[in-house]
Formats: sequence, C-alpha cells, structure tokens
Amino acid sequence: MSLSFGLPSEAMTEAEIITLFRESQALLEGHFQLSSGRHSDQYFQCALVLQDPEAASRLGTALARCFKTPREISAVVAPALGGILVAHEVARALHVRSLFTERVNGQMTLRRGFSLRSGSRAVVVEDVITTGLSTLETVRAVEATGASVVALGALVDRSGGSVSSQFTIPLHSLLTMEAKSYLPAECPLCAKRIPIVKPGSRS
Repeated sequence: MSLSFGLPSEAMTEAEIITLFRESQALLEGHFQLSSGRHSDQYFQCALVLQDPEAASRLGTALARCFKTPREISAVVAPALGGILVAHEVARALHVRSLFTERVNGQMTLRRGFSLRSGSRAVVVEDVITTGLSTLETVRAVEATGASVVALGALVDRSGGSVSSQFTIPLHSLLTMEAKSYLPAECPLCAKRIPIVKPGSRS
C-alpha cells in the first residue's frame, strides 16, 4: 500500500498518526521482545511507516515543530539503527545536520567522522522510546563532545509519559501510548507459551 502525503501545514493529531501506523501495518500485536529485553503484546515497527519517503517526511516535520528554538540547534542525533531515518527527516525540516551514534564494545559513540563542536546545541530523537536507555546513552555520547542536548524527541512514547521522569531534558513525542511490558520471568505471554518474536534492530 502506498502512503503518500504532502507536508503538513499544521501539527499532526494523534488520531492521524495512529491511522498512519495502522495503514502501513507498523502497529503489531502478538508476543514481542523489545530492544530493552522486556516483553510486550504490542510492537511499533516504525521501519514500515518510514519506508515511505513522504510519510517519513511528514512525521519528521511534525516532530521538528516540537522544538521551539530550531535556529539555535546545530544537529539532530539519534541512536542507530531505528532512529536514523527519524533524525534525518527532523534535521531536514530544521535545515541542520543529521548524525547517529552506534554501540561499540557496549558503549554508544559517534563514529564515521561525525563530530560536534564544543558548546553547540543538539536534539536527540528516537523512533520509539520505552525505557529511555538508548536515548540516555546517546545524550551521554553527545555531551562527551562538549556539545549540549537541549531537547529529546520520539515518534512514539510507549511508556504513557512515565519515561520523561528519567530525563532532565524536555521530551516531546508525537504519540503517547501506555503499552504493557514485562520482565521475561514475569511475562504472562511466556507463561502461556506463546511464541516470541524479536522484530527490533538490536540482536
């Protein structure tokens, strides 16, 4: 199914975003292992909605509108792999650079010649945020360069808003949903022996 949209003149509503995810089959139900290691009966496969360039542009532009001081932002940074396209589209809308971090020997870092000037200001974005671990790791990688992170963003906040308490930096999300997740030892889906799927980008 082709998902073709023009750039929005106004911010997207949550209903529009949910429709966009459902039409692209990016909102899945079943038994999933999240990148955090927790289990859930719901999964957002953002790659399926972001595969359409116009849909990705629309979401990126909508998220960029959440940042009130775009002229002071010099770069948008995301953790690989899921956040790369989100960062690219947000950066396109803000007319700044798009960078991504990668995990090397267990530590998130900037590679491939990416750099940030000391004192510069950046935003960190994700596709889906649940526990905030990848976001925190990316923030630390940015701050290690001497730059500062002035805002955080995500297409989807799966925590129902509770994850924002993990940060001292404002978090903006296009869609906030409280999706249940469980430690593997406490997962009722495992207890029912429902086969688990690992759809994320982290093996």
